[in-house]
Amino acid sequence: MDTTLRDGEQTSGVSFSVSEKLTIAQLLLQEVKVDRIEVASARVSDGELQAVKLITNWAAENGFLDKVEVLTFVDGRASIDWMINAGAKVMNLLTKGSMNHLTHQLQKTPEQHFKEIEEVIALAIENDITVNVYLEDWSNGMRNSPDYVFQFLGFLTKQPVKRILFPDTLGVLTPSETYTYLKTIINEYPNTHFDFHAHNDYDLSTANVMEALRAGVHGLHLTVNGMGERTGNAALSSAVAVINDFMPEFKTSVVEQSLYSISKIVESFSGLRIPANKPIVGENVFTQTAGIHADGDKKNNLYVSTLSPERFGRKTRYALGKTSGKANIEKNLQELGIKLNDADLKKVTQRIIELGDRKENVTKEDLPYIISDVLDTSAVMENVKILNYVLTHSKNLQPSSTLQVQIGDEIFQENAQGDGQYDAFMNALKKIYIKKGKELPLLTDYSVRIPPGGKTDALCETIITWSINGKDVKTRGLDSDQTVSAIEATRKMLNII
Repeated sequence: MDTTLRDGEQTSGVSFSVSEKLTIAQLLLQEVKVDRIEVASARVSDGELQAVKLITNWAAENGFLDKVEVLTFVDGRASIDWMINAGAKVMNLLTKGSMNHLTHQLQKTPEQHFKEIEEVIALAIENDITVNVYLEDWSNGMRNSPDYVFQFLGFLTKQPVKRILFPDTLGVLTPSETYTYLKTIINEYPNTHFDFHAHNDYDLSTANVMEALRAGVHGLHLTVNGMGERTGNAALSSAVAVINDFMPEFKTSVVEQSLYSISKIVESFSGLRIPANKPIVGENVFTQTAGIHADGDKKNNLYVSTLSPERFGRKTRYALGKTSGKANIEKNLQELGIKLNDADLKKVTQRIIELGDRKENVTKEDLPYIISDVLDTSAVMENVKILNYVLTHSKNLQPSSTLQVQIGDEIFQENAQGDGQYDAFMNALKKIYIKKGKELPLLTDYSVRIPPGGKTDALCETIITWSINGKDVKTRGLDSDQTVSAIEATRKMLNII
């Protein structure tokens, strides 16, 4: 049962619109193919009521109405009347699963609580509503008041209840406790359907899901992206992957290939960003950065596991950075249909390492521009070197540049001001060339662009057109800084002339 629209929406700062709730409900049941969805808490707001009405209308038309559930309360007719108004047919009744909650929050005896629950269940059945029952704080109940829990279960198993739902409300269970508590209860009541609802406060929710299944639990409550109160619930994607890979005795109806798409949709609707390193659905999960991993994959898929990206409609990416190595770069070049000889590949690798050292992100789409820049540079003999420069930009003062250039065996240094940093650089360069008795070619066009493929902070490409001996000659520079990329383009021009 997916509870993204109920417990997931209790994530701090998250509130789905009516149309968003309907979209998520439709996708979960039709595309992801979960068995049931919990869509709301009764009596919360008018917006919640409208959302549930839309969902139940659609569900009734498409044969899903018995799969749509609503959290309700022990409040006489109030929640039931809300359910009838909303068109919902399955209620998950919230009751107290620990003596601590019962005594201090409700200030009632077990007998009083059970009597009120019995009345609500009878009213629900009269109105053709299926009843499931939550035992809130059940995990602490098993730790601190197990006699009460078994007294409660003795009562509930005699009621017309379809499922009993055990939440680890505060996410406090260890895997061994999960197994022991559930196994004990299931042995005692072998004919009752029990669900387990894990929270992730200690990052144990997926492990607890595994132990719940081993103990014989009949249903799981999960959420997309692990959304939920505090640190959230057990994540749908992680639980399904673990079940499919490590627990072959269990089968689910969930379509693995739909898990990533529903994750991205819920991310968009909730505004809650998925951490890049989140298992299964995070952006970095199927990204190899170390060159040794790419090399191993190339030779015999040495770093490939059964957790393959294709299962989830994704692909392995080989990230480009200072730890990439030649193998990573070759993998990306293959995808682009580009092949380089060893000498050129080494030059390109070195350039990517330089960018990585500056913490720049390089994408696959950047590679053709890096190749062009690096190989274009090496094609021209470097007789002119820009050894050093200082660029300054201050408020109410003209930008200035101090420049040191080596031409052949001579070193020159000049300072100049200009209308901008690059203009100041060019004015200082002109002074140096005047000393040499030479004139710089005319700059006829200057354009700056970010290489397409985007989402990169690594590269800015400056293309400058020069008039050299009556012909237009273009040089390009590549850097994360726009002015530096223009200086690179200028250095190439100086070596051409």
